[in-house]
Amino acid sequence: MTATPVLHVQDVEVVRDGAAILSEVSLTVRAGEHWALLGPNGAGKTTLLALLGALAHPTRGTVEVLGHRLGRVDLRQLRSSVGHVNPRHDLRSALTVHDVVLTGVTNTLERVPRWAPTPEQGALADRLVDLLGLGDRREARWPTLSQGERGRALIARALMPRPRLLLLDEPATGLDVAGREQFIERLGALQHTHRDLASVLVTHHLEELPPGTTHVLLLREGRRLASGPVDEVLTSDRLSKCFDHPVRLIRTDGRWSVTTRRAPR
Repeated sequence: MTATPVLHVQDVEVVRDGAAILSEVSLTVRAGEHWALLGPNGAGKTTLLALLGALAHPTRGTVEVLGHRLGRVDLRQLRSSVGHVNPRHDLRSALTVHDVVLTGVTNTLERVPRWAPTPEQGALADRLVDLLGLGDRREARWPTLSQGERGRALIARALMPRPRLLLLDEPATGLDVAGREQFIERLGALQHTHRDLASVLVTHHLEELPPGTTHVLLLREGRRLASGPVDEVLTSDRLSKCFDHPVRLIRTDGRWSVTTRRAPR
């Protein structure tokens, strides 16, 4: 028997103020798959990610997250089973890296008063801090962290409830080259150690895709342009159509980049 998909989206539409943000979008994500949502600004990527994270309802169509259909399930309870990484984490306190990661247990911004983690939860937080390359920054305070360190701490935080699904909303935003590469390296390590974890990453920069990306959904003007295994979907012609610009796709050592494709003289 085929395992229940981690995500199943069927003919979804999202309409706001009479304007269609998403139209007839379908997507199925299974355990161990790592999807990228690609498209230009305004393509509907963040709106789709909100549906996948049970943060919003579709206007029409169906969305099933971890086997539960939106509209028939307690959204707050469902969200606790999804690791949603938002780089715009509005933390105001000077928590340590270790404490930030532990807030993933309670799904709160701050440490809950009089709450204490179990020894098992503390040990898991330690392992995740090490996995994300922050072992030497365990006691560093949030205001002193670089943008890249914050991003990796938030991934560790999202993994505390042991989710089956990890959602990453433009996680490399604001990172310099070193920070981006460190982030991608640790994301690759995570994919190796958590083999059943499914992930969906939103970006419009191909340089930010980890080598372990398995599938891609191309969005343009709220519609699915193409989706499927990465080697089939990521082509120069499809990217050119998606971004409305002639580009040439280059893949080197498992990483992607693009250049402008010049017309022949």
